[in-house]
Amino acid sequence: MSEQREKADRIAKVLDEKKGIDVSIIDVAEKSGFADYFVLCTGGSERQVAALVDAVEDTMEPVGVFPKNIEGRKTSGWMLMDYGDVIVNIMTPEMREKYNIEKIWGDCEIEEIN
Repeated sequence: MSEQREKADRIAKVLDEKKGIDVSIIDVAEKSGFADYFVLCTGGSERQVAALVDAVEDTMEPVGVFPKNIEGRKTSGWMLMDYGDVIVNIMTPEMREKYNIEKIWGDCEIEEIN
């Protein structure tokens, strides 16, 4: 298993453990020049979205993995965490339905975690 896949799995696991909804990993390596994996997760509210972002940071920082950038505000309904080869999207149900990332990347392998 690649280092990138291990990173995606670790992030997906913490999101699942923290009660994230519909956690999935999309393998975009063959279709994307900017990342290998997307990790998607829905938070039931903006507060939960913020808590999930914090949980990912709290899990990855002790192992020396820091996001290059975090986009979005905790009240925007969508936060993106850029870990270089792994992009984490944590959204409210409304944002996830609106942007439908799974459909956009539908020709890639998608693994549902929960």
